[in-house]
Amino acid sequence: MSESIVKNKSFELAISGVNFYKYLVSEKKEFVMGKQFLRSVTSVGANVREAVNAQSKADFIHKLSISQKECDETMYWLELLKQTDYISENEFNSIHQQSNEVLKIIRSIIITSKKNL
Repeated sequence: MSESIVKNKSFELAISGVNFYKYLVSEKKEFVMGKQFLRSVTSVGANVREAVNAQSKADFIHKLSISQKECDETMYWLELLKQTDYISENEFNSIHQQSNEVLKIIRSIIITSKKNL
């Protein structure tokens, strides 16, 4: 069940991320950090999908670990965009909170999976 939750939440994060990227490019004219953000935010869900279709428990944990790193990187780019005044506190909070929620779910699944290994 938690796999479908993380699958859905990571997909929703990717959608939010793509829309946020479109805003960064069109309204803020920010292309470099925005592109890095787009790559990491869409990679979260892609790696979750790979984990769901893993060939073994170890492969599952490995793919989720990559997803965890990508989610943390997404948060890094958001923090950098905020600190360099490309985005407001409100813009930051909405997607950062969503990213943090997905990160916590992924971490929890990894911990539980390692215990059950």
